[in-house]
Amino acid sequence: MRALMPMLRAVGLALLLIVAMQWATSLVAITNLYFPDPDDTLRLVQVRDWLGGQGWYDLHQHRIDPAHGGVAMHWTRLVDLPIAAIIVILRPFAGQAGAELGALLIVPVLTLAAALLLTGRVIAERIGVQRVLIGCLLLAISVPVSTQIRPMRIDHHGWQVVAALLAVHGLMTRHARLGGWLSGVALGAGLAISLEQLPLTAVFAAIGAWRWLRGGEERFYLAHLAAGLTVTSVLGLALLRGPGDLITHCDTIAPVHLAAMAWGAMVTGVMTRLNVIRSGWVLGGFALAGAGALGIYLGAAPQCVGGSFNELSPMVRQLWYENVAEGLPIWRQDWPTALQLLVPGGLGLWASVRLIAVQSGEERVWWQEYTLLLGGALAIAIMVTRAGAVAGALAAVPLCWLIGGWLDRLGQRRWAYAPAIVLALMPSLPLTLYAIALPYVDPEVDESINIGLGLGNFAPNGRDGPDPASAMASAVAPGASGDLAQGNGVTVNFHVSSCRIPAAGAALNALPTAAILAPLDISPDLIYASHHSVLATGHHRGARGMNAVIAAFTGSADQARAIAKANGMTYVAMCPRVGEPTVYRKVAPKGFAAQLIRGQVPGWLQPVPLTDNSGLRLWRVVG
Repeated sequence: MRALMPMLRAVGLALLLIVAMQWATSLVAITNLYFPDPDDTLRLVQVRDWLGGQGWYDLHQHRIDPAHGGVAMHWTRLVDLPIAAIIVILRPFAGQAGAELGALLIVPVLTLAAALLLTGRVIAERIGVQRVLIGCLLLAISVPVSTQIRPMRIDHHGWQVVAALLAVHGLMTRHARLGGWLSGVALGAGLAISLEQLPLTAVFAAIGAWRWLRGGEERFYLAHLAAGLTVTSVLGLALLRGPGDLITHCDTIAPVHLAAMAWGAMVTGVMTRLNVIRSGWVLGGFALAGAGALGIYLGAAPQCVGGSFNELSPMVRQLWYENVAEGLPIWRQDWPTALQLLVPGGLGLWASVRLIAVQSGEERVWWQEYTLLLGGALAIAIMVTRAGAVAGALAAVPLCWLIGGWLDRLGQRRWAYAPAIVLALMPSLPLTLYAIALPYVDPEVDESINIGLGLGNFAPNGRDGPDPASAMASAVAPGASGDLAQGNGVTVNFHVSSCRIPAAGAALNALPTAAILAPLDISPDLIYASHHSVLATGHHRGARGMNAVIAAFTGSADQARAIAKANGMTYVAMCPRVGEPTVYRKVAPKGFAAQLIRGQVPGWLQPVPLTDNSGLRLWRVVG
């Protein structure tokens, strides 16, 4: 208890400091209900629908592509639970709107508290309790982490960080059965949240295999991890998706995944029973487990070899998927985004390697395993940038040892040099904090702010892929004067967008319920702020509707009219001064979106006045 209390005090102080900073820099977003990402908007809509009577197992968004039965989301109710609980608790006192705002603020704090507590315990046990505060602060200023855990960010990525840190505690528990089951349950929960956790699960399995080959009391950790992972995944499928959703999905845990996991658990379990410890037999058992699991997966789900996005048309892949920067590898990012991932991650990996050299015995072995884990997480993040949050959280542990040592050597001058150390680790931090305070970004030219940035990609709008808080350049919609900005030294002019869809809610709800043809990234805001439906959002299971939306806005006005009629669209909506329509205008200068942006409205559209300051344009389909 004496060792626990100092750790809890340090974690509590870090939490207070971080939350105060986050809320201060997010004040504009909070007061104006600017969601960090369309996924956060749609997550709240999903929870609202569930609390409004939609079934636990019914994960359809019935107001997306309603003419074709809605879109079945690949999301899980596990992430919905804390959001719904807070809304239910607060609703009698604050009303629906106040309760939802409370959830938007409290859930990220709970996620952050869990991440800090788990990180603090690792630091206290492996580095020393005196480093807990600095380690927690390093975690919080890691841009990949703060992008995913901050006010109004209620989607699943923050909880995946927590699941990964909990799995580390299983690795840290020097007991094969207890540690293996703890890691397996944590990773199983992470996989139930999103299949994105699968590569990290493979890294943990590799560490478990190395333990087996190395021998010692923890050699059967892998078998218990496989058992915990399988049991948790079976329960997750049964409790979260139900017996009515047993088809093979490529983007979420399905029976084929359970069969592969069960095979691996069975083989490693038999090896444990037989006490297989000779290297040749162990490697043979691993080969049997791996080959069998791979054979089951490829044999039962060959359509998943190309990934979860293989059903997208070439047009949707080019104009949507290839432009969601957070899902792209590091070499497809601009240099500030790459640096803020590689600098702290690389320093953390270097510090972890140094810790191997200065430790001995069991501590040396632990840091060898942690270095493998951090290196694997960093490699995953290099391939998929949004995975950088897990790598950033893991890097905070060895980084606090490294930075703490630097500060100790500086003596009484330490706090004078602390800002310089922070800036060295996070070179884009000042503009990142500023970008968080500007949640809506406008790619149009404006005289208010002019900053030269190096850009290597573009985003569909100012809030999605890359996210506003993700980087110096990623925080702004890349595009000068509405054009795609690529290369280095591009001057980007940006300001707060004039399009505020929640402000149009009253005017939209005064209209009879109907379906709206709108760009993908504003569609979640439309169904959040009104009772209307939309044709598609930026979610791959709605590929049919996504293709129709992009074809409509990049095609001619006559083609757009035919698509609107064929899909039962009553209205067309547009926020001209966000990035997605700008992309369409660039790709198709004479297309439907370009015409609407220029004010060339075809005769089959009748303007619908919205008596508000939303900046949203709405037309009724007539004729």
